[in-house]
Amino acid sequence: MFSSAKPYENQDFSALKKHCQRQKVLFEDPLFPATDDSLFYKSRVQGVQWKRPNEICDDPYLFVDGISSHDLHQGHVGNCWFVAACSSLASRESLWQKVIPDWKEQEWNAEKPENYAGIFHFQFWRFGDWVDVVIDDRLPTLHNQLIYCHSNSKNEFWCALVEKAYAKLAGCYEALDGGNTADALVDFTGGVSEPIDLMEGNYVNDEAKRNLLFEQVLKVHNRGGLISCSIKATTAADMEARLDCGLVKGHAYAVTDVRKVRLGHGLLAFFKSEKLDMIRMRNPWGEREWNGPWSDTSEEWQKVSKSEREKLGMTVEDDGEFWMTFEDFCKYFTDIVKCRLINTSYLSIHKTWEEAVMRGAWTRHDEPLKNRSGGCINHKATFLQNPQYAFDVKKAEDEVLISIQQKPKRTSRREGKGENLAIGFEIHKVELNRNYRMHTLQQQVATSIYINSRSIFLRTDLKEGRYVIIPTTFDPGHMGEFLLRVFTDVPADCRELTLDEPPRTCWSGMCGYPQVVSQVHVLAAAGLKNQDFQGGADPYVIIKCEGKKIRSPVQKNTLAPEFDVKGLFYRKKAGQPIVVQVWNHNIISDEFLGQVALTGDPDDRLSQQTLHLQDKGNKKSSGISGSIAVRLLSSSKLTNV
Repeated sequence: MFSSAKPYENQDFSALKKHCQRQKVLFEDPLFPATDDSLFYKSRVQGVQWKRPNEICDDPYLFVDGISSHDLHQGHVGNCWFVAACSSLASRESLWQKVIPDWKEQEWNAEKPENYAGIFHFQFWRFGDWVDVVIDDRLPTLHNQLIYCHSNSKNEFWCALVEKAYAKLAGCYEALDGGNTADALVDFTGGVSEPIDLMEGNYVNDEAKRNLLFEQVLKVHNRGGLISCSIKATTAADMEARLDCGLVKGHAYAVTDVRKVRLGHGLLAFFKSEKLDMIRMRNPWGEREWNGPWSDTSEEWQKVSKSEREKLGMTVEDDGEFWMTFEDFCKYFTDIVKCRLINTSYLSIHKTWEEAVMRGAWTRHDEPLKNRSGGCINHKATFLQNPQYAFDVKKAEDEVLISIQQKPKRTSRREGKGENLAIGFEIHKVELNRNYRMHTLQQQVATSIYINSRSIFLRTDLKEGRYVIIPTTFDPGHMGEFLLRVFTDVPADCRELTLDEPPRTCWSGMCGYPQVVSQVHVLAAAGLKNQDFQGGADPYVIIKCEGKKIRSPVQKNTLAPEFDVKGLFYRKKAGQPIVVQVWNHNIISDEFLGQVALTGDPDDRLSQQTLHLQDKGNKKSSGISGSIAVRLLSSSKLTNV
């Protein structure tokens, strides 16, 4: 998977390294030079010197005693969010080996000094692709000390080099000031980030809700995902303010473990079912810890056996890492970000998701039917001018995960830091056979938040049917590129709706072109005839028009089904009726329960009507009972529905 990573800015690591080795020179990156432009877009620090690791210490290494969450310390730039993400990454070998590819070959080798060429490469997931970022190893220093991310060991450089490659992607180091941990977690994994507001959800007071969240967090952790958390700072003075309990506001923490901890000692512990929901975090400063219950020196640890403490890796050092109960966590922390790895491998023992990836853009055009930047649903006149994507839910009900990510903007000295647009999306339930763009609002079934974040995530349960996702900027007229990812249990056939109406072809003159568009909405039926011994039926409807038909899902064991199903028909013969039939589903042979015929005159915009079911050919029959409620909307303008 990662050998296929795209070279960033067409810089091929292997070719560049071989060239430097042949020429016996150390690599100097022309695209991210050792100048102030690579450091800042607005501020300045005097006296910065760019040095290679062997000029900072005698025996540089990528890793000293392996890689761990304790390696990292935040530098002068306000990028605790990035350092927290790196701390999470360091705890997952399978993940950091993707970000730091062929690390053994990249490691300094004292026995083969001729291999060293001052060049490294790292891989990040950016906007749907893994990209391979090449850097030289000249690092910014003051008084021979690294000024940005650095390790406990002066001769360990993996975190400083990963940070440099990430700063190159962003445009400069200063662009990493005040970022978003969720973005870095996604860039390290290709996963999907889900932010949760603990205050808004009132998790501290709702035990059932809190227990459910803990199970979700535990599952993400156990399945290899990454997690971070923070305490909101509401004012500038609040930033980095230390609370009495030792926690720091406005500061990203990495979650390094999630466990159910067994209380008690010896055999007694096994017979007692008492377990405590616990979570372990790390402060990127590498110091300043929680001092409440279950902190490093607290007496609560006496309730846990020595073997259990060893299993948890319990240490009593001010190393920035500490345990809390999940209840205390929800009391003090305000936000948590779960970055889940979406499993699409059929070989896995865990749930496998089907993924659809679509690339799109918000673009402006003076002609309404060609405009693709209509803003959110508050702007009713233009909302449906946004890009539209249809997908199908093929099970009776399915959990659907949807993520939209806007393309990151690089920072430049001239333009400053690229700001995110406020984005979000709506999901509408549409006709079972819709293949053209929506032109009137339909039933909204879900909506995301709208925020100026790089990624927006929504998890929702949807019933069987066809849906349209409409990604939008909050205000109309904004332009940008986006990546839409849809995860379902079975393939959803996700595709963009690009056409407004059926296309005219060379056959249109001969075979005719639609004159009328009709939307049939079958709401419900009532008083259906008993079909089985339990006094019920398993009804469904078929809607037929000009040789085309659609069939609704089956409603189980009811004589008064709520169908709520729509069909859309582009009709060449406006005089021909649309037929709605009700059938009963049987194992061997389905039974006809009755039908109605609708005319659909384009000038007759009928509201809801309830019609008595009739026999085929619309003959009245004593054997047919029941009625059906339908709505019909027709127009001679094909872009009216």
